[in-house]
Amino acid sequence: MMKKLSILLSSLLILSACASRPVGPSLTVMPAPGKPFDVFQKDDAECRSYAQNSIGTTADDAAALSTAKTAVVGAALGALAGAVAGGGNHKNAGTGAAIGMLGGAAVGASNGNNTSGEIQRRYDIAYQQCMYSKGNQVPGYSLQR
Repeated sequence: MMKKLSILLSSLLILSACASRPVGPSLTVMPAPGKPFDVFQKDDAECRSYAQNSIGTTADDAAALSTAKTAVVGAALGALAGAVAGGGNHKNAGTGAAIGMLGGAAVGASNGNNTSGEIQRRYDIAYQQCMYSKGNQVPGYSLQR
């Protein structure tokens, strides 16, 4: 039973790793014409910090949490279904929990990826707003001063 559990947990970790995203903006911002590069780098660091603080989490952390929650729910539902189908037999409940955890992990990885994408989108918006407010060139926006 312990070997099965370790295989299931390994599978869960592998599936949750599929939802990983880089930490940082997913868009390119250029310095304003004539702006020294060291000033641009300072702007970038400040805006990355601002964006991170504005979302309160990382895309990877949110994805892992979503994946884990769904796997736990899947295991619980699988155990319940296994116990009901097996007439209360604890072996059937264990098998149902294992199947439920795998199914929950698969669904959770997909949900985690969606959650991760939403966190990344919110991060990018905050970063973009900050960099634009500091006068940098942001794709899709023109500086009119």
